[in-house]
Amino acid sequence: MTATTTRAERTRHPHDDAPDTTEAFQRLARMPDGPEKDQLRQEVVREWIPMAHRLAGRFRNRGEALEDLQQVAALGLFKAVSRYDPARGSAFESFAVPTIVGELKRHFRDHMWDLHVPRRVQELRNRVRNSTRELSVNLDGRSPTVAQLAEHSGLTEEDVLVGLEALESYSTLSLDAELPGAHDGYALVDTLGGPEPGFDQVLYREAVKPALRRLPERERRILYLRFFQDMTQSRIAQQLGISQMHVSRLISRTCDRIHEQVDAERRSTTAQPHTDSAEPARTAPAAHASAAPTRRSAAAA
Repeated sequence: MTATTTRAERTRHPHDDAPDTTEAFQRLARMPDGPEKDQLRQEVVREWIPMAHRLAGRFRNRGEALEDLQQVAALGLFKAVSRYDPARGSAFESFAVPTIVGELKRHFRDHMWDLHVPRRVQELRNRVRNSTRELSVNLDGRSPTVAQLAEHSGLTEEDVLVGLEALESYSTLSLDAELPGAHDGYALVDTLGGPEPGFDQVLYREAVKPALRRLPERERRILYLRFFQDMTQSRIAQQLGISQMHVSRLISRTCDRIHEQVDAERRSTTAQPHTDSAEPARTAPAAHASAAPTRRSAAAA
């Protein structure tokens, strides 16, 4: 083997898409900024664009169109051409490949996650995912344990658990998506609970109980018949031997009195300088809200 052949083999690029632009980079380093330098830089970018497209192809089938990935890779290539300094002695390809791959990874990190996940958590996810793939080869299809993943990746078990959780955070699942194994259209949204009005009703009743206990017997009986027995004002008037107009005035006046008492208790409790004041302060607005419907119900009857 001749010396010429040996030198040729040593300087041959590992890929066919790696052109020899050494002279062009040396010219770029000597040229001042201006249109001529910009044109030469664009020519160098066009020479290396097949390599950028090849690197973009490594990231296909990850939820992003190949054309968009090629655009991102071209941006990384342009940055590499602009920053490359031939005086450092390294080949352009060894500088450009990490720059382009880094740009592609940054694109996925910043624009492709459906949920905002911190960069550290994304890195944990990638390390856990890679370890899972490597360990699964020797486990006969079984999933590795947390301890095995921690030992293989050099992470703590806590970090492994964070990475495992992040594996499911890359893309979101629609609430209308049918659950696995469901054949009747049973979707994820069907498993979610809704507001429970009974909880608010409990708060309302507890807020007005003390005021109701302080009412005279007749007013308390009228409210009971109207709002718990759902009797009309006319029937209540017949049962008590008074006019329907009198019943209406008693209901309205009693509801106003309860409202005032609950509101006064709320103000006095809020003014107290102890920590227990927070709980009554939350129940008082509920009582305030219950008094108005009570008066409207009485008027509607």
